[in-house]
Amino acid sequence: MNKFAEFELTKEFRDRFQLALDSRDRQFILESLEEVNPADITSLLYEFNSEESKYVLDILSIEVRSQIINDLDSDARKAFIGVYKPFELIEIINLLDSDDAADILNELPVKTSEEVLVGLDPLLKSQVIDLLRYDENVAGGIMAKELIKARDTWTVVQCIEEIRKQAEQVTKFYAVYVVDDADKLLGRVSLQQLIVTDSRTLVKDIIDDDVVAVETYKEDREVAEIMKKYDLESVPVVNVHGQLVGRITIDDVVDVITEQAEEDRQLMSGITEDVEEDDSVWKNTRARLPWLLIGIFGGMLSARFMGIFELQLAKVTAIAFFVPLIQATGGNVGIQSSSLVVQSLVNPGFVDEGLLGRLAKVFSVAVLNGLFLSIVVFAGTWVIFGNQPINVVVSIALFCVVIFASFIGTVTPLILNRLGFNPALASGPFITTTNDLLGLAIYFLTIHLLL
Repeated sequence: MNKFAEFELTKEFRDRFQLALDSRDRQFILESLEEVNPADITSLLYEFNSEESKYVLDILSIEVRSQIINDLDSDARKAFIGVYKPFELIEIINLLDSDDAADILNELPVKTSEEVLVGLDPLLKSQVIDLLRYDENVAGGIMAKELIKARDTWTVVQCIEEIRKQAEQVTKFYAVYVVDDADKLLGRVSLQQLIVTDSRTLVKDIIDDDVVAVETYKEDREVAEIMKKYDLESVPVVNVHGQLVGRITIDDVVDVITEQAEEDRQLMSGITEDVEEDDSVWKNTRARLPWLLIGIFGGMLSARFMGIFELQLAKVTAIAFFVPLIQATGGNVGIQSSSLVVQSLVNPGFVDEGLLGRLAKVFSVAVLNGLFLSIVVFAGTWVIFGNQPINVVVSIALFCVVIFASFIGTVTPLILNRLGFNPALASGPFITTTNDLLGLAIYFLTIHLLL
């Protein structure tokens, strides 16, 4: 266990570190962080404000400082880099890969971004300018320009020599991409293949032309799915002419997957914007209010619907006892069904597997769940109310609610996905409100028909 892992769990260390910050105890801070992984320092800095964090980073080496700032999540970094002067940001960004540098420049005010861009190293500057042309949610926006490429006419020994030169600009690489004289991607050569092949062999004789590549305009979610499907550590990026322009590595895709999961989680919770708890009151309110209003509207419709059956409620007051049961069951069944579909839609082949067969399976599961729940409710009402007609009515209504809620929960995300909307919208408040109304309609219709 490293030094930080021991201190991280203790309140005493955090208090002592805060005291060192207050008194600007440079020696204690340096000794405390001497053997700590930069990723752990990043987590520690979330405990302090921007000015305090900057003091800590200014003590550390520029290499560690750059890595920590790059590791910060986007929202925290936007606030944090505001305390840095342009010349300080230039020094930091010059040590980053082109994609990370472009991300930080996108987070800066326009004036500051232009000042920093002018001061960057010429090669990095040209790479960043090229990346800034792309939207941040496409392959061109998340790719890095740094890569290792070779001509197909080179020999293996020429290729290895070129790797040594180019590797100075590339921190991590998994293969060498092979291009022709027009920079069109022809394939790739693994490092292992280069090592075991005779040095006089031409690269074109050992090339693997079965290479997966993505276009610059491909959406980042599609890129993540491609890399997951083919188990790739990196994927080359080509323009519309098939020319190699960059590569996307697995760490960039992990960021995309994390952001996608966070977005879906917030949508399923009824939050319409990307917000954090420490965002402004207005932003948090604005993000939560739309679905809360829909819930209120649904509740008012439910109340109006119950008013239609006022006479039945007056005659048999026990009817009202089971309204929460019907609504809760319908909402839970709908959320379960929609969540499974949303999860399955991540697989691109899910929709093509046959809708009828999938609906038949959903119906079978719903019938079994409905029968079991109906039997449990019938037994419970028998114990509470004795042998009453309401027992049968509630059980039949519950069975029907489970069937219809499963259907709605399955079909809604499929429809939204077909229309181009995020299917995660189907979960949470949307399904809950819909199934509340559906459950009440089925319940009172069953009462009207049977009682």
